Amino acid sequence: MKSLCIASFLLLAGLGFNAQARSLDGVRMHDAPNYTRVVFDISEAVQYELFTLSNPDRVVVDLKNVRPRGGLDAAASTRGQSRVKTLRTSVRGADFRVVLDLAAPAQPKGFTLEPVAPHGHRLVIDLHGGAPAAAVSAPRRAPPPPPPRPEGQRSVVIAIDAGHGGEDPGAIGPGRVMEKHVVLSISRKLAAKLNQTAGYRAVLVRSGDYYIPLRQRVQIAREQRADLFVSVHADAFRNPHITGGSVYTLSERGASSENARWLAEKENRSDLIGGVGDVALGDKDDMLAHVLLDLSMSANRSASIEAGQYVLAQLGRVGKLHKTRVEQAGFAVLKSPDVPSILVETGFISNPEEARRLNTEAHQDRLVDALLHGIRNYMEANAPPGTLIAAGRGAGGDVRYTIARGDTLSGIASRYGISASRIRTANGLRSDVIRVGQTIVIPAG
Repeated sequence: MKSLCIASFLLLAGLGFNAQARSLDGVRMHDAPNYTRVVFDISEAVQYELFTLSNPDRVVVDLKNVRPRGGLDAAASTRGQSRVKTLRTSVRGADFRVVLDLAAPAQPKGFTLEPVAPHGHRLVIDLHGGAPAAAVSAPRRAPPPPPPRPEGQRSVVIAIDAGHGGEDPGAIGPGRVMEKHVVLSISRKLAAKLNQTAGYRAVLVRSGDYYIPLRQRVQIAREQRADLFVSVHADAFRNPHITGGSVYTLSERGASSENARWLAEKENRSDLIGGVGDVALGDKDDMLAHVLLDLSMSANRSASIEAGQYVLAQLGRVGKLHKTRVEQAGFAVLKSPDVPSILVETGFISNPEEARRLNTEAHQDRLVDALLHGIRNYMEANAPPGTLIAAGRGAGGDVRYTIARGDTLSGIASRYGISASRIRTANGLRSDVIRVGQTIVIPAG
């Protein structure tokens, strides 16, 4: 009888311990070009041990006092991943072991994140190096060969930043339409069209479903020597009835409206949601450099506003605008000291009808055409010296314009602020009929 009581006590103690164990609620993986991020959703803050083994290569994570949630299929997270072949789990006393079988050796780095909507407590393991993420880094189709160019002339570089990504879904609209997927699709389409346009080269800051810290997005654009940085979004607001596109630039003082301020604060939280392990600057020299760069942005603001006005004018041709002027707020992703930078809200996912349109190929194509024309109009009016676009100008400042799909002579004339008859006269046209691929001269206005 005594031994039975002891056994019952031990069983109850074990049940009590397990009832208090943390719960592993989910496992997600995001492939980036240089690393793979593994995310564990856990009910409470967790302690863990992390180490690597070889022959074969694997990473082992021991989660202290953790049990998997009932029905959790952690192994499903490896589908479509390039660096992690399989995921295995086992119970080891009070702990829960996760083994990541790797395609090649990788250097793991782990850190925990405090709860921030829409996520709770998270343990993040970044696997650096290893097998290349071919599905992420390779373009969807081979870009066309660059056009022949005179010696010393270059293409204009446009950095296209698809907002959010990976752990940061951005806004989530009706029907679970996620901002990160919509804006990546639009960004890819825009990059493809720019790369098919003579004198332009597009750089995708984010080419797949992974997160890039805000300051790193700026740095990528600067490293690529971009002539213009365009951050693409489709955000939400507290009022689901708000609709329409907007364009934002960095504010010199405060936000130009309550909506702009609220939106900037929301976007600047992305590093908390996306998960940045080392957000602190490395040393005082880095801090000083960052302050000096902030001070040097003044000359860049006017160029950003002008670029925003060109793009906003084209968005107004696609549908309703939320604001008819370029708005300003303190967006961290726009803080480049030497690259004109704009943030484009293609619409509000919080509005059910706009969310539906944003999720369709046809509406995305119309938005891409508007962004393309806005970017081209700005760059052709402000062609950097030594570029093919600058070389295409006539002696009097005329612009050589290549007709794109959807162009009309009256529309081109309106964008450049001159009459259609002046364009007809300059090109010897007898009518307003133009064709895709045709090059015309836009007289200096």
